[in-house]
Amino acid sequence: MIDNEPAVPAPAPAPGVADGRAGGDHGEARPTDREREAAEAAEAAEQERAHAAGRFREHTRDPLAEEQSDDGTTDLAAASRARRSTRNMYTTGRDLATFDRSIIASAHIGDVHLRLDGQRPRTEMRTGPVPEDELRRIRRIHMEPKGYVQLRQALVAHRLLVLVAAPGTGRTSTALSLLDEVTRRESPGPVDGGAEPGSGTGARHRVSRVDPVGGVRKLRAELTGPDAPGGAEARTRRGTGFLLKLSPDQRDTPPPDALDLDGLAAELDARGAFAVIVVTAGAAANALLAGRYGMFCPPVPTAELLATRLRERLEDHIASTPGDASAAADGSGVADLMRRAEELAARPDVRDAVGLTDLRPVEAELFASLLAGRLRATVTDDELLAGCRSLASGQAREWFAGVDRALAAPSAAGPDGGDDDRGGTTRPRAAALFHPVAFRIALAVLSGATHSAVAAAAHLLTWELSVQSDPDRTPARPLFCDDPDSDALLSRAELVEGRIEVAGAEVPARLIRYRGSALPSVVLAEVWDQHFPVRAPLVRWLRLLADDPRPQVWMRAAVAAGELCVRDFDHGYAELIRPLAEGAVPRRRISAATTLDQAAGHASHRKAVRKLIDDWSRYGTKSLRWTAAMTLGYGNAAASTDDTLAALARIGVRDKGDQLAIVSLNVVRLLTLPDSAAVLRAMAGWAHHRDETHQDLGLVTTVRFATTVVAEVLDDEPGSALGDHADWPLPLALAVTRPDLVPAMADLLWTALNTARSKDVAMEALAGLLRSAVRGNGTEWTRPGLAALLPALMSEDHDRRRLDWLLRRMMNDPDNPLPDAQARSLWWLAAPPRDRTGEEDRHG
Repeated sequence: MIDNEPAVPAPAPAPGVADGRAGGDHGEARPTDREREAAEAAEAAEQERAHAAGRFREHTRDPLAEEQSDDGTTDLAAASRARRSTRNMYTTGRDLATFDRSIIASAHIGDVHLRLDGQRPRTEMRTGPVPEDELRRIRRIHMEPKGYVQLRQALVAHRLLVLVAAPGTGRTSTALSLLDEVTRRESPGPVDGGAEPGSGTGARHRVSRVDPVGGVRKLRAELTGPDAPGGAEARTRRGTGFLLKLSPDQRDTPPPDALDLDGLAAELDARGAFAVIVVTAGAAANALLAGRYGMFCPPVPTAELLATRLRERLEDHIASTPGDASAAADGSGVADLMRRAEELAARPDVRDAVGLTDLRPVEAELFASLLAGRLRATVTDDELLAGCRSLASGQAREWFAGVDRALAAPSAAGPDGGDDDRGGTTRPRAAALFHPVAFRIALAVLSGATHSAVAAAAHLLTWELSVQSDPDRTPARPLFCDDPDSDALLSRAELVEGRIEVAGAEVPARLIRYRGSALPSVVLAEVWDQHFPVRAPLVRWLRLLADDPRPQVWMRAAVAAGELCVRDFDHGYAELIRPLAEGAVPRRRISAATTLDQAAGHASHRKAVRKLIDDWSRYGTKSLRWTAAMTLGYGNAAASTDDTLAALARIGVRDKGDQLAIVSLNVVRLLTLPDSAAVLRAMAGWAHHRDETHQDLGLVTTVRFATTVVAEVLDDEPGSALGDHADWPLPLALAVTRPDLVPAMADLLWTALNTARSKDVAMEALAGLLRSAVRGNGTEWTRPGLAALLPALMSEDHDRRRLDWLLRRMMNDPDNPLPDAQARSLWWLAAPPRDRTGEEDRHG
């Protein structure tokens, strides 16, 4: 044992020397000088050793820590988790596999007609009677949403119903169905000369649409005047229904208040009429929901709607196919086709192509047509998948088409777009228009993050969009009008309870995500490809997100930026990658590296990214070399593992090892990949290299390897071999999952422990490994990994004496003493019974 070895005896005094005085016949000055020179040389050597050890320790510090907090906790583990969850959003097989809308605006797939433009045809009239044929069609195909009976009862009781719902959820058909039912009951006898209501072209109109301009007040005034909707006859006839749709961006129509609604309800009751006012869900509609007339309209159950539409199409197919009449009669043919359709819809590639958790009624109609067409062999598999992908793309186009058209319209208030004190029509404020689309873009980038993070990012993007569109006005939004539930509803998102990591600890949080894996990618593609003027504010916003300290924000933004760069690498490189790669703070450079790696994940851009990283590793500035090293750590920026290691070594040894810290980190990241044996061989080669800088690269990487936790560098999903040991030190996790690597790991650690400049930090790293054997509550933690590694590392007597000394020092640590039983257990792990020499008895 090192601490029990006999002390080295003190040297005998030189002849003629006592108490520092000279004596003898020769004056005796020269021996004293030699002693002084020897002492000075020893002191200089010790200072040089200490200096080398200090320099080495600097290389092992966290290269990602900010300058002002060099010893601060890093966020590598949280950033790795955020990257894994975000990358999953863009792995749905949508790499440029969409229709080219610059060539076609619509297409026929089999006998299915797809609209590919964002502006759907406006078939409904702005005002006027609803044709009886339309009411009859709604009567036949409408699916009642949950709570439909309560909606009808409220309409009958109050004569007025304010229906609050999100667009595209079947709200208009529900409103027309309600009006059709109540007016049919209220109509005084047969219509059209004894025919049933709606049975012929001469039937009197019972339901009318109302022009939204003027809103509730105008409708009330018209009910008492000669210009009633549907004509004077509709004003006096009982059982008339009115449908009014109020748009959230109808700036010249103030929202109705309680007095307006009460007055309208009284006029309707006096005439035996009904009215349904359809209002878009949102903060402005909350007051209406709280009133006596407001009710929320749930979405139409699209699963039942899909099954019904599919059955209709299959029945029509069987009825029109010769020889299938008997199957149509007993239903066996339809049942078989329905079963096949369900199997087809459940196919993984079809589910991924649809990419939506819930379907809107129009989407369910189209999906049913595609499935029926495939079963009838009028649609190919490729056409089926292409049509399915169009569902999410169509939603994205609707969200962004013509959002700021109102800003381009002339304003009665003058060119400055200010408020018109004379009561003229004013241009809406940019921030109010842009916030809903900003929220959808922010959600596409940050889907799965906390709602607060998405909301903050959306407000930031709203500012950028508003300034870009209307630079003469300061963007402003009300402070107390946001509604998280409405934001989620209008963006096809959901709020869920989850957990996030804050300062290294998990805490509960409310998360938000799209209801559909396809929506994040199609939203980004729509904004980036189809709305070029939006790129400038979007790029500024992504750069700002790169400075956000939360990993859930900056890492997700970096991955999204990589997807955007794939769609236009020239623009993305100039505006995003290069500026971030030359950033002054590490987080910006990591963002650039993540963006590049995301682009390298696409075969179309892999070669370009590899060429770029090779150039940076050879000729780049210090910042670009740093970014190149970080990109290489992902394992995709070079053709092979050997090429990756060669590029990292080239960066690491340049300028006397100025960037050893970041290079060593990224070499360790490669150890989680399948070719970890090649990485260990390269580390051993560096550690035994003749060049001191190469030696430092091998030793620094070894020490960092010993101090790295799996979660900080893991690129696999939980459930993988390493993923099941996410909180283990990486060497011990590899010792358990890859026992063939134990000899190479032990040799590297032994070299670091026996090299003067690295032994201190290596000993500290070993102490950390030893302390991880059991958790704080006494349960086993990494003991199996230590049982595999320690015997190989402590194979000689002097190695075990070093371990004995380290264990005793840990036991005597005044701040965190190692329990005696645990120290004894660790000693026995390192000294199997056949190799014991008696030292273990000292721990008994």
